[in-house]
Amino acid sequence: MAVYTDVPAEELNAFIAGYDVGRVLSYKGIAEGVENSNYLLHTERGYFILTLYEKRVAAADLPFFLGLMEHLAARGITCPQPVKARSGEILGTLCGRPAALVTFLEGMWMRRIDAKHCAAVGEALAKLHLAGEGFTLRRANALSVRGWRPLFDSCADRVDGVHHGLQDTIRHELDALEASWPSGLPSGVIHADLFPDNVFFLGDRLSGLIDFYFACNDMLAYDVVICLNAWCFEADFSYNVTKGRALLQNYAKVRPLTDAELDAMPLLARGAAMRFLLTRLVDWLNVPPGALVRPKSPQEYFRKLRFHQHAKSVHDYGIEARELA
Repeated sequence: MAVYTDVPAEELNAFIAGYDVGRVLSYKGIAEGVENSNYLLHTERGYFILTLYEKRVAAADLPFFLGLMEHLAARGITCPQPVKARSGEILGTLCGRPAALVTFLEGMWMRRIDAKHCAAVGEALAKLHLAGEGFTLRRANALSVRGWRPLFDSCADRVDGVHHGLQDTIRHELDALEASWPSGLPSGVIHADLFPDNVFFLGDRLSGLIDFYFACNDMLAYDVVICLNAWCFEADFSYNVTKGRALLQNYAKVRPLTDAELDAMPLLARGAAMRFLLTRLVDWLNVPPGALVRPKSPQEYFRKLRFHQHAKSVHDYGIEARELA
């Protein structure tokens, strides 16, 4: 979450008047994240999240995102729900941008992650994958292997300013990933961005999942390794075997991983690290002037990529294949 667009009170009040949520009592921008403009809204009927969709989110994709949240909630996944305006619409326009109001989830994200949090995330992710079955809308993953080189090309001449030699490293890695990226693995709806700040806990109990604005159709195991990258490395970028084992074991208890998925895991993890390295590079090098946003350092995912490049099998992630099938 982030704030790129300032919303004047007069325009906000006019927008909210179209909803049955009462008057706006207060609102404030949410600075975390890098994608859309988000506000915590307090009205006479409670708390809500107001999202203005910025340039990276295509308006044509919004029915997928909002419909998916409704679909998942109907199947037992705790996630924000779009609030319908009096007109029956769940998507409007505010400050010249597509905008939606969604319900507020109780909880907080974990700043200090341990193995029990990783176990809960593994279980929740598998349940999400199963709950996504039957969702009829489809959205291709624009940030999968075919989208990485265009991202790189958009900033290639500047990346060595972030880390010496990074341009050549990325170019060689893209060549390898494009030549060997797997296909035919079990696929479905994936979250594609299930980082710690998108998972809420009440105490040690996972209370909900948020921010579905990268959700798409892709390989389910790719979503798993996105979570390994996001949840199972320490502050010094070393991989935590105990956390990885907890996440993978609890995922597999709900949805067992196939042999082909397990064989592909190191390559998928390299790809997931590349995806976030590239998008963070682009964001790092292109922060809009005056934006209330905290760009995340691409160095983190450069270090994680290095780890995955040396992994040979799922054993390197702290677990044996027979434990996950």
